[in-house]
Amino acid sequence: MSFKQQCQEVFDHYVACYRQGDANGCASVFAAQAEMYSPFGPPSIGRQAIEDTHAEWVAEGGEDKKINVSSAGRDGELGWCLAEFSEGTTGEGVSLNVLERQPDGRWLITLCSLNETHP
Repeated sequence: MSFKQQCQEVFDHYVACYRQGDANGCASVFAAQAEMYSPFGPPSIGRQAIEDTHAEWVAEGGEDKKINVSSAGRDGELGWCLAEFSEGTTGEGVSLNVLERQPDGRWLITLCSLNETHP
């Protein structure tokens, strides 16, 4: 499986959790000390802060949330991916993510920068 496909699997899990309103599940794709930067709120540092942010976001709904990994690459235990996201009429954008392979082989996001696109 390509690294791009592995990243897509991470985001497929994230989207499934988001659509179910599961903030803890959304945060589970992030490393314990991950950082998330977003135009939709203040920076979230650490998995608990990321979960708290997602609790607010998923409360607004998200049944039509989509994320598509458009490009990805890796070198050893670190990788990156660029992903396009959309959520109905509330917005769309891109996220640049740094991922690190965990001892159990999973890839978790360590740094996420969300950017809203404008028409």
